[in-house]
Amino acid sequence: MQLTTQALMVQGTTSDAGKSVLVAGLCRVLARKGIRVAPFKSQNMALNSAVTQDGGEIGRAQAVQAQACGIEPTVHMNPVLLKPNTDIGAQVIVQGKALADMDAVGYHGYKKVVMGPVMDSFQQLQSQYQTVVIEGAGSPAEINLRENDVANMGFAEEADVPVIIVADIDRGGVFAHLYGTLALLSESEQNRVIGFVINRFRGDIKLLAPGLDWLEEKTGKPVLGVLPYLHGLMLEAEDAINVQQVAPAAQQLKVVVPVLTRVSNHTDFDPLRMHPQVDLQFVGKGELLPPADLIIIPGTKSVRSDLAFLREQGWDQQIARHVRLGGKLMGICGGYQMLGESIADPNGIESESGESRGLGYLQTSTVLAPQKQLKRTQGQLTMPDQQAVPVRGYEIHAGVTEGVRSDAPVQLTDGPDGQIAFNGQVFGTYLHGIFEQREACDAILAWAGLTATQTPDFDVLREQQIDRLADAIEQHMDLARLWPQWQDKFSAV
Repeated sequence: MQLTTQALMVQGTTSDAGKSVLVAGLCRVLARKGIRVAPFKSQNMALNSAVTQDGGEIGRAQAVQAQACGIEPTVHMNPVLLKPNTDIGAQVIVQGKALADMDAVGYHGYKKVVMGPVMDSFQQLQSQYQTVVIEGAGSPAEINLRENDVANMGFAEEADVPVIIVADIDRGGVFAHLYGTLALLSESEQNRVIGFVINRFRGDIKLLAPGLDWLEEKTGKPVLGVLPYLHGLMLEAEDAINVQQVAPAAQQLKVVVPVLTRVSNHTDFDPLRMHPQVDLQFVGKGELLPPADLIIIPGTKSVRSDLAFLREQGWDQQIARHVRLGGKLMGICGGYQMLGESIADPNGIESESGESRGLGYLQTSTVLAPQKQLKRTQGQLTMPDQQAVPVRGYEIHAGVTEGVRSDAPVQLTDGPDGQIAFNGQVFGTYLHGIFEQREACDAILAWAGLTATQTPDFDVLREQQIDRLADAIEQHMDLARLWPQWQDKFSAV
């Protein structure tokens, strides 16, 4: 297949094969060469989402990829976002706006309809940029999902774009993954594949050479690159929780996050993972909350059912003991709603209609409403006994919370947010991304008990990680073969 300037699609043999990071890295490489590039993922299933400037909602991975391109994210970079709210159902978001809740069978039938807006968004990007780097979802070899596919080869065929397939050698079985994935494709889909990429390789490349030769001989497809395992690489996870942390400093604040069944936007905690003075621990089902300076209840896509889950784990009693002994407690978005006196869902927005008793730490009450709040915002944060500092972030929630005072701790351009109670020990806010700005992160960590804070600049760290990834791609991939029209900009591997 002859490549054009228009698009290249990255598909993977499995979930977490490296599609998201490879797309981000390719986008940064092209942007550094002065090529106008945009990311695209037709369908994303994730509870980590971002808000675009015009108030739309997309997967956070595409927002990071847009940053790698040096451009603002738009809803057209991820026209379909599926946010699971049960094991068999999800909220379907199309071009940034929530459309409906559907079960898996219902959405499977709806996919032939959603291809329209998917192609509309893709064509809009094509008209604005020299090239589009597309991320697939899961694996194209999931033959049970082939009918009306919009995420992998179904989209590639409809859009007529070339495909490369990436596999993670660190999982083992990399040659079986690549060979088997190709074998399960139709003839036209196989012809669309222009090569393979092996990700996360450790060791001497000479030992891998016989396998590479075998794969190329058996498939007729070239291996376009073998990317090394980048130790300590920290980019926002698309969905799975990343527990990796930087090397610790001598003094550390212990922060614990209970993992809810539908935890959302856990990327809020990435600045804490990358903070040398923070010992961040995620606690899962069946585990006790360990001693901590600060417990943070995260956001969730199903706040009432996750509040019930929290109680089933006994975490409510453990949190009560933590607060009674002087520990600090924080809630973000859904976690903030749980800290109040009640959460009502009269219209069955997230689950069956009804009302739940909150944890009762804040004098607030929340009613879930059909219209989701989606906005970027900024303002000032004032923690107890501290000066006001700048803060920025974004809001994604269906709740309308009453009881917010005019002197709330977070004063945003569109009004007050949050509450502090229990003698200054408990703090709740709707603001996602609140730890990303150094001054706000310092203020919250100081409130929680950390002295002499040394918070790194998260924006600088994220840029450094993207550049590190792009450097590895430039060194280890045959980019001139991928984009022959720009081969003068690349040096072949």
